[in-house]
Amino acid sequence: MIRVLVADDHAAVRAGLLLILGGASDIEMIGEAADGRTAVDMALEMRPDVVLMDIRMPRLDGIAATAELNGVADVIILTTFDQDEYVFGALRAGAAGFLLKNADADTLVQAVRLVARGDGLISPSITRRLISAFAQTRTAERPKPEGLTAREREVLECLGRGLSNAEIARELDIAEPTAKTHVSRVLAKLGLQSRAQAAAYYAGM
Repeated sequence: MIRVLVADDHAAVRAGLLLILGGASDIEMIGEAADGRTAVDMALEMRPDVVLMDIRMPRLDGIAATAELNGVADVIILTTFDQDEYVFGALRAGAAGFLLKNADADTLVQAVRLVARGDGLISPSITRRLISAFAQTRTAERPKPEGLTAREREVLECLGRGLSNAEIARELDIAEPTAKTHVSRVLAKLGLQSRAQAAAYYAGM
């Protein structure tokens, strides 16, 4: 079972997410939080696999909460992109995915499943602007990719195209566990925290 925690300061949003995701046979909703500080405290105690995190919340915003949960749980940021331009900060904080709040039920469920198995996710409608803006702000700070092997460069290109581990495996004709290992090595060598950051890195090369 995929254990999920929801953090949003709007009760109606939390209720909707609990209803949608709770209906999936492989997802267990383990809690809900109305602010970022409570979300972090609950995640540290309950150790969910995935946290659905709003950006604008009292006590602690979603960006700071995501940074505190790095290595504790994978975070999917819920955003209304036109208003939340500081979502780029969440990318730097290590968020595993970005999803618009108006996403349909199937998209929400699939997003949780993808992130839980180690893939990243960025809603197609915000991908280009998100990656472009992040890439422009980090160019001077990013390590150069010279240390990557030829295969790792191929994997980085696949990440830049938003491919999942399974899709990378098919693209490069390798086993999926091997693809996952290559992804981990690429992230480590480039000092990146998530697949979303790798996509942004590739866009800025």
